Amino acid sequence: MLKDFFWRKSFTRFPASGIIIILIVTILTLLGIIILFSASQAMHSNPVALLKKQILWLVLGIIIGFFVFRLDLERIRSLIPIITGAALLLLALVLIPGIGVKVNGAQRWLDLGLMRLQVSEIGKIGLLFCLAHYLAMHRRSLDAWKEGFMYPFSLLGIFVGLIFLEPDYGTAFLCGLVGGVLFFVSGIKLRYLLPSAGLALLLFCIAIVLNPERLSRITSFLDVESNRSDSGYQLWQGIIAFGVGGIEGVGLGSGQQQMSFLPEAHTDFIFSIIGEELGLFFSMGVALLFLALLILVLFQLKYAPNLYQYLLVLGSLLMIEFQALINMGVVTGCLPTKGMSLPFISYGGSNLVLMFILIGVILNCLCHWSKVPLKEAREL
Repeated sequence: MLKDFFWRKSFTRFPASGIIIILIVTILTLLGIIILFSASQAMHSNPVALLKKQILWLVLGIIIGFFVFRLDLERIRSLIPIITGAALLLLALVLIPGIGVKVNGAQRWLDLGLMRLQVSEIGKIGLLFCLAHYLAMHRRSLDAWKEGFMYPFSLLGIFVGLIFLEPDYGTAFLCGLVGGVLFFVSGIKLRYLLPSAGLALLLFCIAIVLNPERLSRITSFLDVESNRSDSGYQLWQGIIAFGVGGIEGVGLGSGQQQMSFLPEAHTDFIFSIIGEELGLFFSMGVALLFLALLILVLFQLKYAPNLYQYLLVLGSLLMIEFQALINMGVVTGCLPTKGMSLPFISYGGSNLVLMFILIGVILNCLCHWSKVPLKEAREL
């Protein structure tokens, strides 16, 4: 049966690291639910409805994440070409007028009736499995022109290019960054990696310069105070929220920024609401939880039995950590304004489900890895 072929009947062990990961994710998710309800009270006539939608997405994310946790990731490698093709097909379909849903000038969603699906989140999964499988399969020939440059960079370029056309510059940059790190740790030569990274960065900068809206985000970021009434308004209000919150915060439900002062307070800028209502210590606590997750999983990578699983876990971890870093960097004024959710906390169903899929991949691998680390990297 199909279930018997792809489903793990049991796992070797459930390590302490897995319990800590679940605890970290639980804390972040519960904090997100609480802050979402607090932030949405002033913005929406029916904040409970918004909370119900997020809880429904959360339940769906947990179910799908558990399903991924129980999959046999080695056996599904035969399906990776299908997964890759399906992800690319969806990324292409969303660009077709009449099929993709356009919101605020970006065509990133498919309307499924009861919900909207942000296709780039599926693209992240397809890219991750595609690169992990390819790099592991060709690990001994990555110094060659075709296997080490043309094929892997073309795969990455197609995914990033389709996401870039939506346009979604932030997600395209995130996917390119994660792909570049996976290339590096897999052993792709720097003579291929560095020029490609430089060219991609140059094209990215040109695209920003040619787009007045995104160029204004850069200029406002460089001088937030002078642009606080127009292009830098959102960032300015986010910074004010942290200043008002101080060390202890003004208290749950007592924040003022979500009262139409701070746009997207419950999504991209929810970290500012945490800073205003709960203060510096809670804000630092969120950052430390993401740091703890990073360190914990990185230390487990030495137990990976092969390069495929190593890259799956590393890629899943980086998708979470880089996204969190970009979000917190944006709302604190350290990076130019870019709409990107804070993992497990921001409102948004597609990204929340993706986060639980990535955690499912990580826990799946950690629970089946041997306690004895590999000697050197010869078995990778």
